[in-house]
Amino acid sequence: MKWVFKIFKWIVFLIVVLIIISILSLNTALKAVTEKRIRDATGMDAEIGKLSFGLLTPTVTFGDFKLYSPPDFGGTPFLKISELHAEYDREALKKHELHLTLLRLDLDEIDVVKNQAGRTNVFSILGLVRAKQPGVSANTNTVTWLTGFKFTGIDVMNISIGKARLIDLKDQNLNRWVDIGLENQVIKNVQTPADLAGLGALIWLRGGHTVGLPVSPPKHDLSANSP
Repeated sequence: MKWVFKIFKWIVFLIVVLIIISILSLNTALKAVTEKRIRDATGMDAEIGKLSFGLLTPTVTFGDFKLYSPPDFGGTPFLKISELHAEYDREALKKHELHLTLLRLDLDEIDVVKNQAGRTNVFSILGLVRAKQPGVSANTNTVTWLTGFKFTGIDVMNISIGKARLIDLKDQNLNRWVDIGLENQVIKNVQTPADLAGLGALIWLRGGHTVGLPVSPPKHDLSANSP
């Protein structure tokens, strides 16, 4: 179950970073600009079907969004998201803090890929980001380190997850689909990774325990204080 929790923790971390990047693109409101900023920050290609910002309310919504794994992992889609909707605290943002009052995530598909070298895409992403930001203390909060914003919490998270695809580039016989089938799971007051432990356990019970794809975090894991 531990690896399922770690994978989901990293997905939430990425979602928070994506929200910050999109908010910083608010003045342009251009999908192409946001896609480029996501690539610059994470090293991964992004494809945004729809992107909208609230004119009178502090909201941002992604629709038909795809985030792709790096070339070493086949360049396959990593996350396929039908909808990512976030409502944030404007006053906190002025203080370079990200406080989400609502995060609604409809995640259609997660692709966990193990490459020829035995590394897994989820945890290798941090290595890519680290290479872009050398000389950062291992005690630095990951979101702050990457974006300059301090993550202060999510009041309400509503999450749905469809399925996961496990891909082994070295042995195609190990490839498989896992049906998660999680709908409108609500979690309140998410401030640390420990607050997601219950959701990680639920995902594991829904299908994560049926797979045996090994995963391992990078040597320098800066995620201890991240969402």
